[in-house]
Amino acid sequence: MQKILGYLRKAIEHYNMIEDGDKIAVGLSGGKDSITLLMGLKALQRFYPKKFEIVAVGINPGFEFFDTNFLKELCEKINVDFVEAESHIKEIVFDIRKEKNPCSLCANLRRGILNSTATQNNCNKIALGHNEDDVLETFFLNMLYAGNLSTFAPVSYMDRSKITLIRPLIYAPEKEIKKFIKRENIKVMPKNCPMDGISKREYMKDLLYKLTIEIPNVRANLIGAIKRAKINGWKEEK
Repeated sequence: MQKILGYLRKAIEHYNMIEDGDKIAVGLSGGKDSITLLMGLKALQRFYPKKFEIVAVGINPGFEFFDTNFLKELCEKINVDFVEAESHIKEIVFDIRKEKNPCSLCANLRRGILNSTATQNNCNKIALGHNEDDVLETFFLNMLYAGNLSTFAPVSYMDRSKITLIRPLIYAPEKEIKKFIKRENIKVMPKNCPMDGISKREYMKDLLYKLTIEIPNVRANLIGAIKRAKINGWKEEK
């Protein structure tokens, strides 16, 4: 946990993600990233100088493999309040619209539900579990498929909901999150998306892996370039 806390604190303090009195809705899907984020924030809460509250929000997409009890038991174990948000994502995206590329619509629906649930529970911030690999994969996706230089913002304020979105795991490589989950023998939900392993993002993941083998410093170089270009609010460290 110490290594994960190091990544969390670095991002939180560099981008001033948490202030005294914050109530943070943590998006909990049951995957390794969201579980690591929730457990990390819970651990940080015990000693961080700025006092904040957290509540876990699980969006039930309607898939048969989604296990609400798994999320409830996880939250009870670490003493975090859990809120389940029911949805019709499966019905809308896969049954009615039969989207061939469903990821964008699914993400938009999830974002709207998470925002409204956070507002209903008096949260002023939402924390998502995007890690460093997600940042770089999104950078590649946007550059190669959309022709623009952009990626996740570390912090963004949403005018409509008046909620600030934070991503405290942006400095944590996926491999370190996997190591944490394995070392602590933490169970994760076996599958939480029917597109796992077959999306464009998976192709970007493979591309990043191959680049890392050929150019050992490529990840640091890319993050450095994103910071120097100040893409989506990223900034260099002083």
